[in-house]
This record gives sequence, structure tokens and C-alpha cells, in this order.
Amino acid sequence: MVDKHPQTEQERTAIAARFGAAGEYDSAATIQRLVARRLLDRIVRMLGDRKPARILEFGCGTGAFTALLKECWPEAELLATDLAPEMLERAKARCGNDVEFAVMDAASPNLTGSFDLVCGNLALQWIDPPEQALSALYGLLAPGGLLAVSTLAADSFSEWRQAHAQEGVAANIRVYPTQTSFQKGWPANAVGSALQAPFGQWVFETLVEQTQGGLAFLRGLKRIGATVPVAGGHPLTAGTLRKVVRRFDAAGAALTWDVALGLFRRAPRAGVFVTGTDTGVGKTFISACLTRAWDALYWKPLQTGLAEEAGDTPTITELAGADTDRILPPADTFLAPLSPQAAAAAEGRAVDVSRLVLPMNQPQRPLVVEGAGGVDVPVTKDLLLIDQIAKFGLPVVVVARSGLGTVNHTLLTLEALRRRGIGIAGVVLNGPLNPGNRAAIEEHGHVAVLAEVPFFENVTAESVTDAARLMPRWSYLKE
Repeated sequence: MVDKHPQTEQERTAIAARFGAAGEYDSAATIQRLVARRLLDRIVRMLGDRKPARILEFGCGTGAFTALLKECWPEAELLATDLAPEMLERAKARCGNDVEFAVMDAASPNLTGSFDLVCGNLALQWIDPPEQALSALYGLLAPGGLLAVSTLAADSFSEWRQAHAQEGVAANIRVYPTQTSFQKGWPANAVGSALQAPFGQWVFETLVEQTQGGLAFLRGLKRIGATVPVAGGHPLTAGTLRKVVRRFDAAGAALTWDVALGLFRRAPRAGVFVTGTDTGVGKTFISACLTRAWDALYWKPLQTGLAEEAGDTPTITELAGADTDRILPPADTFLAPLSPQAAAAAEGRAVDVSRLVLPMNQPQRPLVVEGAGGVDVPVTKDLLLIDQIAKFGLPVVVVARSGLGTVNHTLLTLEALRRRGIGIAGVVLNGPLNPGNRAAIEEHGHVAVLAEVPFFENVTAESVTDAARLMPRWSYLKE
């Protein structure tokens, strides 16, 4: 996220020592507790009804977030870690023997086994570069696991920095990454695991703290141990510091916390979910191309419209030239060419959602899962397709038309997926080449266009073979 040299052992030891000496951390860390609640809320929403059996927390401090995790999932095996042994002693006194504690450097964790949840609250900003820790921690996730972190972004403490700027001096506090650098940084520049690359999102929240003045702010930093000097920074003289404090107090003594929340899921298996911006945009054609290009398995969970056509499963078999053992049977089928909910109702029944379980056949081999219509198609009265996509946990390939209207439809689909914290592998444009629409989707959708497939008058096995050459290699989605 920022181009910094890795911290030296001496720098990390100094950080650990300052936090270890912060005996009044709990009474001063009010914003930290608020951010912990925000982070936990997002974790709970992302996990849904899944209960993590094994949790790793890094940078646990005095155990405030640890206690929340244990309260939420009392049956889980919880390992809480920190770089400062003194902090761990306080955390252990708070949480008792139900939690395991260990000294650990998050940038190079030396652990065995895997975890369903790896998380840390307002600890990542003390690690340079943060990408090193994120990649190492992501590598500890079990299939389907979640990495969740909170950290600080560039606008944090802007009022304090402004008071310094008005006196012509630099604030001797850390500089944090911009929101843009978060979005363009990890995991976009991360090397994926042997099976799947990280997919997820950064979201941002702004919190405002009404301090008791500049001196109280400085005392608060000292009480929580957050006074590690910036490399190359110079302490202010007493007179200059008084002027800065007066500037800060005169402006209202409020402080902005620009909080970045990162949530990244490891897919439960190799594969993607193929959805579209609408019905008829070419999902089945592109699914056939991906199945062919990756020698993948194929699964259409819900098939409607069998009264009018043979369905997508036999179509894929023919177009992709796939052996029958690579084509998995649908979870449910319906006659009417309607949404799954409406098609099931026409037959006097409802979709049996208990059958919508992600197949784990050959988990290291890519699985192409094709949806029905767009992301907000009703499956039952209480379930939209996007809800099921989130439960499957696979990154999504969005198929869109290349022509007029596609930018609006595609951006709306991407936004809906991101609101649910669903990973997006990229977009495939289907139809005549349109460089302007491609550029607009990539710029405003913050997403890669994986392929542009020209119009084929006749969709045949031969045209699928030709178009499959335009698809990204499966390794692209892992790098």
C-alpha cells in the first residue's frame, strides 16, 4: 500500500517496548474499542451462519477485541498474539485460561495449521510494509476462511497535522496510506496461494473524537504507547509545541480517525461464480469458454425453462467438449422460463435451499458455477441469488454486454456485489469491441476486464474454442 522498507528488528522491538510500557492503555483506548465493535460487526455479517472453529488474532494488545471474539464464538479455539509480552499478560488477566496467548510477529508468523478467521484490530498500521503481514496472515487461512483487519488511512489526525502546518512545522506522527492506495494495493499486488488468490474489499469509515485539547491528545498517545517517533522526524521545541496546541484547540480540538476495514476471504475451493448484468447477456457462452479454457468442472445449481429448451448443462457439455464426469448435475430444475422462485411456484413448490451446497469434487480443479439471470434474481421469498453467491464464497466473473447501457448495468452489479463483501474476479464483455465502455468499466468499477469476446453469429463448439483462447489463464486469477 505504501513503498516502505521493511522494519528492522530494532524498530519492531522499540514498538513492542513502548506498547508494553503503556500501563493505562485500557482507560485511554476509547476509539480502539469502538473500531473493534465495527470490525466485529462486519466479520459477523461476512461469516453469516458459519461459526469459525479456529481463530487467530494478531496485535491483541490488552485483550479488548479478544474478549469480544470469545464472547461471540465461545466454542472456538482462539489464539491471541502480540509482539509485546507485557500486553499479553494483561490480555490473559482479562480473558482467563479459555484463550491461548503467544508472542508473535504478524509480519512473519511462525505457526502451524490453519484458521477459519484471522483478524486484528488497529494493529496493522504499526507494521511496515503492511502487505508483508497481510500476505503472511492470509497464508494461514483454511479454505473458506476470512482475513479481517482494521487500520488507519491518510486522513487520520488531519486536524493535528493542519495545526502543525499553520506553524510551518511537520507533525512527528506516522503517515498512513491513502484510500486510493489501499484500493490499488493489497491484494491487487499480492501473490496468491497455490490454490486461490485473495478476493475481498477495503471499506472506510470516518470517526470523530472530541478531545479535551491538544495536550490531552498527546497524553492519550503516551498512555496507549503510540509515541514511536517517525523515522527522520524531529521533536518540536516546547515553545513551538505550545503554539501548535493553541492552534489545535482554537480549531475545536476534534480529531478525525480515517479507518480502513479490510475483509478478504479465501475461496473454499478453486473456481468462480459466473453471473450477468441481465438475462441473455451470454453467461452460458462465457461459462462454456471458461470451462474449455480451464479444463474445468461445470455446475448450474438452478436450471429453469426446461419446457422450452434442453437447459444449460447439456449445452455446456456440447459447446465445451467436456466429458460427462466434468458436468455436475443441477441442484434443482424447473419447467417455466422464469426466476427460480416463480418457476418453482408455477409447479406448486419452492426451491429446496438445503440442496444448494457448493460441490467439493476435485477442490483444486477450477469449478465454473453458472447463475440464473442477474444477482438480484429471487430464489425464494427470503433469498436472492446474491445471498447464495455470498454463501458459496467463490469470486465472481460478471458477464456484460459490450454496447450501449452496459456501463450503468455493470457498475450497479459490481456495487451490489461489493456491498455484500463478495470477491470480484473481473468482468467479461460480450459483443462488438467497445474500447470506451471497457475503459469506463475499469475506471469507475475499479475492476479488471478479463476478456472481450467479439460477436459470434453461430455459437458452436468451434466458436467456443476460438473464444476460449481469449479467456485469462486460470493462473491469472491466482497471481
